[in-house]
Amino acid sequence: MELADLFGYAGIFTGTSFMLPQLYKMWRTHSVEDLSWGMLVLFFFNCVFWLAYGFLTTATPVAVVNGVALLIALAQLYLKLKYSSSRQL
Repeated sequence: MELADLFGYAGIFTGTSFMLPQLYKMWRTHSVEDLSWGMLVLFFFNCVFWLAYGFLTTATPVAVVNGVALLIALAQLYLKLKYSSSRQL
């Protein structure tokens, strides 16, 4: 395995998992007021666009990682809607 591959796999791991602590905290505390709608929406569309790119260019690792990240984004959006006292964007 080359050094570039190691950095690529490290990026895949961190890029997919960096929102998991926030998701866990939202689920555990039911507190979502400090989480901005803008960040959640941008994260969602970032995942959608990279997933589409992965499929269109047959870059399977990119598609898989962003498919998982999209599930995380959807879960965050769901929890934000469920626990938000103000549902306005």
